[in-house]
Amino acid sequence: MKKKILSILLLALLALSVQAQPRPKFDPAKFDADLEQFITTEAALTPQEAAQFFPVYREMLKKQRMFFAQMRRYHHMDTRDDKACKEAIEERDQCDLQIKEVQQQYHNRFMQLLPAGKVFKILRAEEKFHRQAFRRMAKPQQKR
Repeated sequence: MKKKILSILLLALLALSVQAQPRPKFDPAKFDADLEQFITTEAALTPQEAAQFFPVYREMLKKQRMFFAQMRRYHHMDTRDDKACKEAIEERDQCDLQIKEVQQQYHNRFMQLLPAGKVFKILRAEEKFHRQAFRRMAKPQQKR
């Protein structure tokens, strides 16, 4: 009986220690570097293509992030205030439209730098990278 209780107690302590391990902090510079490396590999960009493409790509991301920052302001809305919520919805919709306009403008610029097939590979690689990053974040941290 004592062995069972001791075993259960040890398992509980082990489970708590695994859960208590802190998640590594998000490093935006590392995320961007990993994204660029992934895109370069997946889209098979040459060093010359990457050197032309990534400064323009970073410029697009910077503009998009401004709109995402505006949208983040509305995360903690008082949902009981219908007027404020209506304004927030309208503002978020405008931000979404502006993000799409920025994407369209930059996609056209990308196609001036690279063939459309490469640009399409880049867009697919970007989506794939973000899906994988999201899955990694959603997974509980495992001991390595």
